[in-house]
Amino acid sequence: MKTILSEYTDTRLPRAVQLRRMNRVIENELTPLQRQLIEAIYFQNKSQKQVALERGVCCSTVCRTLHRAEARMRRFLRY
Repeated sequence: MKTILSEYTDTRLPRAVQLRRMNRVIENELTPLQRQLIEAIYFQNKSQKQVALERGVCCSTVCRTLHRAEARMRRFLRY
């Protein structure tokens, strides 16, 4: 599994706690579309191009939505 936003996780916390925090942010703070993209790209190891073809949108739309989701996760994981 790829590490998501590893520079924003607290290294002093146990890995299990970090994963719980990240899951909580994904479930509660992201839109359903952002959540689906994070799941497809990071957990199902799909490329942005594959996700764009599946959804029938251009790759830049997927990239932009993913960037916004990652920025939102960074903001909530800082606290």
